[in-house]
Amino acid sequence: MRFLILVMVILAALPATAQSVTPREGWVVMATDKGFDDLLDDLKVAVRENGLAVVTQAGPTGAARARGITIPENRVVGVFNNIYAVRILEASVPAMIEAPVRFYLTEEPDGTATLSYKQPSFVFQPYALDATADLMVAAEELDAVFDAIATAATR
Repeated sequence: MRFLILVMVILAALPATAQSVTPREGWVVMATDKGFDDLLDDLKVAVRENGLAVVTQAGPTGAARARGITIPENRVVGVFNNIYAVRILEASVPAMIEAPVRFYLTEEPDGTATLSYKQPSFVFQPYALDATADLMVAAEELDAVFDAIATAATR
């Protein structure tokens, strides 16, 4: 009995294992057979081919590696363009805090990668009541662009 209690105490003290991104309200989650680097490269190409630009990238993996810690690859990639930026600002100054809208790439335990993102219409919805109608028109246009980017990147 003491052994069982000791095992339970040790297991409770261990850090939780990372969980894959799972679908949730407003999110699109696309598992792929691609490795992380290939998915990242294909995402950048798809972004450019669909009229947006990568404007931010952030991820903890490299810094963790420099500290001697190994974690799965992951990266947040913010994409946007000036046409949408001006439209969003004209519709709602506060909504612009959500730009750039982001894709999230995560490495799975089997070496494949998953591409996830919040739909732009979901991201901008909280600002709709205090905005002009063009905010949600632009957000829905961005939904279609994000879908096209994600489809191209994950093929």
